[in-house]
Amino acid sequence: MDRTTPRARIVSSPIDLGELLASVADVSCGATVLFVGSTRDQNEGRRVVELQYEAYEEMALKEMERIGSAAEAQWQIGKIALVHRLGNVPLGEASVAVAVSAPHRSDAFAAARYAIDQLKKTVPIWKKEVFEGGEVWIGLQGTSTTTNEKGR
Repeated sequence: MDRTTPRARIVSSPIDLGELLASVADVSCGATVLFVGSTRDQNEGRRVVELQYEAYEEMALKEMERIGSAAEAQWQIGKIALVHRLGNVPLGEASVAVAVSAPHRSDAFAAARYAIDQLKKTVPIWKKEVFEGGEVWIGLQGTSTTTNEKGR
């Protein structure tokens, strides 16, 4: 089930980047920045098969909304939107995206960078990287637990 607030969304299906860009469109803004984080096929020398995401959804939405509000307070931007996908995310597909519109590009870039950095640091979303021969959970503090095919 998808969950939404004015600035934040958590989805279980592929992220619609066109819809995300449309949600921040503003005729008073001359710049729009879109950041997309997608599943890559390699990490730390391992061949990645897919990523799996879980979240404390209610808290994640509140924190994503707070990040959007903080960006609006710090930079002159028109609109900001953050979206994160949960569940299985195959290779090449987007797991997270941030879009920002602003009158000028410097504020749009700065706010987008702030938003994705804060999202990765503070939002309670956990990633399981599934790779050939095992998997590893990656938490907020950068700690991880690795399991091989035999569960060790």
